[in-house]
Amino acid sequence: MSPDGMYHEGSRELQDRFDSRRIADRLESVTHHATFTEDDRRFIERCSMFFLATADAQGWPDCSYKGGEPGFVRVLDDHTLAFPSYDGNGMFRSLGNVLVNPKLGLLFIDFEHPNRMRVNGTASLADDADLLASFEGAQLVVTVHAQHIFPNCPRYIHRMALVEHSEYGPRAGHVPPTPEWKQMDVFRDYLPGPSSADAP
Repeated sequence: MSPDGMYHEGSRELQDRFDSRRIADRLESVTHHATFTEDDRRFIERCSMFFLATADAQGWPDCSYKGGEPGFVRVLDDHTLAFPSYDGNGMFRSLGNVLVNPKLGLLFIDFEHPNRMRVNGTASLADDADLLASFEGAQLVVTVHAQHIFPNCPRYIHRMALVEHSEYGPRAGHVPPTPEWKQMDVFRDYLPGPSSADAP
């Protein structure tokens, strides 16, 4: 994706091959925007999950699922959203990529009322105490300056119902249980020690 628009030479080559340049340009002109609308904010903040795409310094991609309670992703202003990084497996593949290549993409999907939205932008990691405190259970907060915001046709989204939110998701008044894999002999001696934030 070019910094000035949605399409690059590869996109254009295939659009011309399949005669879709006109509809692609029309979709860009009608649906593409760089500032969050109120509808965007409502959609994002009711989502309990999204997919996060990042790439390392060599361009190798990584895709990750991120889940939490509705509202765990917030639109902070017309150009910025933020989401928490919770305790995970310690690999830091996505956030490590952000440190060496801050460009990323987020895909939000509502499976119960089929709808989806993409947000592409530039990310940074924040550990400001006030910001961290505003996201229950966050180790870090990722802020994303949006450059491309656009909805997608929902026709191929399978309609599915949410059965329950994960018991491991941080939320006020709830202490998530320790996942079983962290109690296995093969892993438990290698887990991180208490952080300085946990020290008395």
